[in-house]
Amino acid sequence: MKGYVYILKCSDDSYYTGSTHNFEKRLYEHKSSKGPNYTKKKLPVKVVFVSEFPNYFDALIFEKQVKGWSRKKKEALIGGNFDLLPKLAECKNESHFKNLEK
Repeated sequence: MKGYVYILKCSDDSYYTGSTHNFEKRLYEHKSSKGPNYTKKKLPVKVVFVSEFPNYFDALIFEKQVKGWSRKKKEALIGGNFDLLPKLAECKNESHFKNLEK
């Protein structure tokens, strides 16, 4: 069974990331207040990203990854700026070896 990962932009300008095996049904649930509490309180929602996977398990793994991403990284994905994703994934912590002054 195919899987889908999607990102919704909520009325408060926040993003909701989810996964499903039936995208059309899940989108209907979100838009009709039958979805999760997060989106119920932030209607209307707009689909800004959706990707199809060969199976739901792969979609679930990708959803968990994206949920951990920064807003900037999610926006690069939404905008199709895939070349920015590795740069936005770099650690910005001052103690990280790439940021240490030599």
